[in-house]
Amino acid sequence: METAFAAVIVAAGRGLRAGGGEPKQYRPLAGRPVLRHALDRMLARRDLCALVVVIHPEDAGRCAAALGGIDDPRLRPPVAGGATRAESVRAGLAALADLDPATAVLIHDAARPFVPDAVIDGVLRGLESADGALPVLPVVDALWRGDSLADQPLSRDGLWRAQTPQGFRLGAIRAAHAAHAGPADDDAVVARTAGLRVALTPGAEENFKITAPGDFARAARIVEAALETRTGQGFDVHRFGPGDHVMLGGIAVPHDRGVVAHSDGDVVLHALTDAVLGALAEGDIGRWFPPSDPRWRGAASDRFLAHAVRRVAERGGRILHADLTVLCERPRIGPHAAAMRARIADILGVDARRVSVKATTTEGLGFTGRGEGIAAIATATVALPADR
Repeated sequence: METAFAAVIVAAGRGLRAGGGEPKQYRPLAGRPVLRHALDRMLARRDLCALVVVIHPEDAGRCAAALGGIDDPRLRPPVAGGATRAESVRAGLAALADLDPATAVLIHDAARPFVPDAVIDGVLRGLESADGALPVLPVVDALWRGDSLADQPLSRDGLWRAQTPQGFRLGAIRAAHAAHAGPADDDAVVARTAGLRVALTPGAEENFKITAPGDFARAARIVEAALETRTGQGFDVHRFGPGDHVMLGGIAVPHDRGVVAHSDGDVVLHALTDAVLGALAEGDIGRWFPPSDPRWRGAASDRFLAHAVRRVAERGGRILHADLTVLCERPRIGPHAAAMRARIADILGVDARRVSVKATTTEGLGFTGRGEGIAAIATATVALPADR
């Protein structure tokens, strides 16, 4: 039977050593802030009962953007941290004061976005026999003391690299923090100073802390390795009506007819929007932008496709390729294909070489062959985390 635990994610630091001009926990990683990756790992646990994020007082807007779209009653409002990590942890623990003091609480760094379930499970098991649990990795490299020259080697025996989340009983760690004076590198130091027994549990190499600029490249490789490829298809059709042009792929193509549609009737972008949403298994364009809603009357279809692209990014994915075929006798598509490719690539946020635009007739058959309307078929290929 699962034992419920609470979590505090500490995101109150400035984290500017990692570069990028803003706190590292809010820098994008595969389309989502680093903090969101860490948060989603915890929220994916069925045994989580409550979670609070501790932020810098100036980061309320950044945090709101990072947490956008989460509808989970276990996520509590963020709280402001203090000048030191210990002060920030105390603020997070205070936000959980309504829980049973015996509740297990895991304190985790926002800059560790890839904590595996096995590490969390190990920490929770460690709390069955000790007051606290600290995930660690062995020191495998030779250790030397020195400045610019090697002075003397140091023994690696009994040395460990500490990670988070570090686990404790809520009441015990709150009391330990209340009694602790001065700085502390982590919560295990606070616990040991208070006389609590802290078990060593297995850490994981992928559970590293983003600290330096190069760590983002390492993190990106981990995200890339966890992606799977998905494909979606889309189809759209509109009949011709009065007008002097048709919108195709975000480009106004001169024609002696227009199209009858609720929006601007861009069959190419409509089909591609459905293809992207299909790869996400998130329904179709009508679900997100119902034609019964007057807000979308005459709307530019690039808004619909941009929404689908944002959904890909919000789920930690990226668009790999788009293939489009326009079915019509007229207008001629060839003279406009390059401009359409460029516009679609701009909306998708990809190189134009990842966008294909083709056209075909139906040899005079059907409604397109009779010149009654125009249609488009789209295929979108998306890379997405396997668990999303």
